[in-house]
Amino acid sequence: MVSRPRLPEDRMLVEQLRLQLGNIGSSVIPTILLALLLVWVLSNEDNALAIRAWAGLTILMKLYLAWDAQRLLATEISPEHARRLLRRKMVINVIDGALWGSLAWAALGSTSVAGSVLVVAVLAGVAGSSMSSLAPIFPVFVAFGAAELVVLGARLWTLDDPAYNGLAVAAVLYTAALLGQARNGSRAARRAIGLRFENLELIERLRVETEHAQAAHRAAEEANLAKSKFLAAASHDLRQPIHAQGLFLEVLARTKLSADQYDALANARATWQASAEMLDTLLDFSRIEAGVVEPQMQVFALQPLLNKIENELAPQADAKGIVYRSRETHAAVRSDPALVALILRNLVSNAIRYTEEGGVLVACRTRGNKMVLEVWDTGIGIEPDQHDAIFREFHQLGNAERDRRKGLGLGLAIAQGLARALGQTLSLSSVPGRGSVFRLTLPMERAGLAEEEGARKAPGAARGFDLHVLVIDDDESVRTGMQQLLSAWGCTCDAADAIEEAQTLARARPPDLVISDYRLRELRTGAEAIAALRAEFGAGLPALLITGDTAPQRLREARATGVPLLHKPVLPSQLHRAMTAVLSGRELDSSFAPLDRRRA
Repeated sequence: MVSRPRLPEDRMLVEQLRLQLGNIGSSVIPTILLALLLVWVLSNEDNALAIRAWAGLTILMKLYLAWDAQRLLATEISPEHARRLLRRKMVINVIDGALWGSLAWAALGSTSVAGSVLVVAVLAGVAGSSMSSLAPIFPVFVAFGAAELVVLGARLWTLDDPAYNGLAVAAVLYTAALLGQARNGSRAARRAIGLRFENLELIERLRVETEHAQAAHRAAEEANLAKSKFLAAASHDLRQPIHAQGLFLEVLARTKLSADQYDALANARATWQASAEMLDTLLDFSRIEAGVVEPQMQVFALQPLLNKIENELAPQADAKGIVYRSRETHAAVRSDPALVALILRNLVSNAIRYTEEGGVLVACRTRGNKMVLEVWDTGIGIEPDQHDAIFREFHQLGNAERDRRKGLGLGLAIAQGLARALGQTLSLSSVPGRGSVFRLTLPMERAGLAEEEGARKAPGAARGFDLHVLVIDDDESVRTGMQQLLSAWGCTCDAADAIEEAQTLARARPPDLVISDYRLRELRTGAEAIAALRAEFGAGLPALLITGDTAPQRLREARATGVPLLHKPVLPSQLHRAMTAVLSGRELDSSFAPLDRRRA
């Protein structure tokens, strides 16, 4: 058993003194009334003066004790002075006990038998009452009880009567019994005081721990916010040059090149594509955090989606020498096919990455009115204590060296976030060393299928535009790349780096389309630029916003403008498709982004 820490003795004594002092006030009025009653009942010609003197001294002593207790309670009793105060209390209670015992000298032998019985009964009652009020400090009660007993016993002995002598012996025995009870009462008081301080200590410790937990929670929130801000800033700064690079590569691809140059261009475009996909992954995660992913629910068949994922990822499994299988299904579900495809792609990619032998199986199982998509693998498995951790952002198993070929550690975090956006659950079962299975539950649709949305194809290089475009971007390389690409598509183009310059160029040559970066100089935005231009040239002026921001707050702000939004780095085919949609008056999802890019 672990022993509880004991309260320091001097501190314990202070609390005992305060407890005992607090008991005095309640006995003042009963003492005054009792003294006056005894004067009235016991007084006669022989003892009137002695009894009245006794009553006056007793009342004065009780008033002094009450005043002294109130004075001491109003001050802070320091542990250093507690011992001295204890000795003082013992002296005062010796006087008080002797004063009560002197009642026997004033009344016994000069009053009737009934009066003598009353005196002894009063003194016995006073001793019992003092035991309860003085018990918190046992030595103080001993001082009071011993003084009263000695004075009373001396008077009984001097009366030289066998009955009084027997009464003296009984008083000794009664006092001894009271001492035993007083000792028990003192121990109980000490335990109560110790327990009270333990509770206070526990409360204080709980308060401190709560403050520490709250501080740690605030620090974690601040760290998470700082992480999000850093990722957003880093992503934005990286997207600018990568976006410009993609534009220049597209322009370069339209020039005459040798075979070796075409090979080098293909490698450069593949590298650009890999960088863009990593940034898209960060954007997907930021969009989920921002809460701007809005599922577009529809009924669709699962098999075409499974075929598409298999066509994309089976070559990766073949390259590792493992088997990739997906079971045929005729099931249809109601959900967002693009989001379900992204979840499944992340789960399958993860399974292939962590499987070295055996294979990966994608299957569907019916459970009531639900369809469960399952991704099985025979990989390394996941320890039970890691089941929650693997869904945290940037958490990877077996990649302490942060090999970029193993991704960023966001796939499962994105998959779980998208599952929540769909209102569904993503669960995991795993056996370390034998493999894992991830399950996504979707509502099954037994009715007829809605017509599937036709695949959106990028226009051929021969198809161009006959229009004037105003580009607004504060990055010179992006402006140059956009001008060259739009010129290759048959557009004439003006480029500005600020709102005022854009207005000047537009007045000289009104644009048919405005393409603006969202974040401009001096904390201004492309939304402001488009609003200013529409105020001059009409609310129907077609416009597109392009942003490299991934901060959740920025994403929400950009989305709230209602202007179609593209995310850097923008694929040229995606830009062409967006321009076509805006110019033809077709609605374009205002959060057009990598999540949607994967629909194509």
